[in-house]
Amino acid sequence: MRDYQICEEQDVGSSGEDVAALLKEVGQTLLLALLLALLIRGFLVETYLVYGPSMEPSLHEGERLLVNKLVYRFRDPSPGEIVVFNEPGNNGRNLVKRVVAVSGQKMEIKDGDVFVDGDRMSEKYVISASNDSLSAHEVPDETVFVMGDNRGNSLDSRYFGPVPHEYVRGRAFIIFWPLSSFTVLSAVSY
Repeated sequence: MRDYQICEEQDVGSSGEDVAALLKEVGQTLLLALLLALLIRGFLVETYLVYGPSMEPSLHEGERLLVNKLVYRFRDPSPGEIVVFNEPGNNGRNLVKRVVAVSGQKMEIKDGDVFVDGDRMSEKYVISASNDSLSAHEVPDETVFVMGDNRGNSLDSRYFGPVPHEYVRGRAFIIFWPLSSFTVLSAVSY
């Protein structure tokens, strides 16, 4: 003979206590999500919107970038990387450009050709060269020399000088929007 246990049905309706517990749990989850989002945005990754044609063909107006804010806490920017920085002398406007030369390198521009440490750079990503010239000079300590890929239409270090490291917000590493433009950005090597 088998023994059967008889279970009483329990009311699973939503009493006031159940609703309060559910609201508390949802509130805690939302608060945790908000804190994580703030930590990520504050210290790790931030999004930026590209304005203007100065980085074409690498970046186009309206594209959205993910920018690694943590990387330059451990090392300095490197030539070929695309960085976002506060424009020197401007009220907090952010610009996006490519690092062309770094601290200690000798920089020169002759009729639009860029020379770093005496070597002419091969810049296949440049679509609109300029006829600019800039006398040879050493990039000062703790700064980077940045230029747009669309040289004929770019406000960059040719006009406002080298950018102090403290102005650099981070390294652009992904174009994530629009989805048709999704690209992982890697530094070009010179």
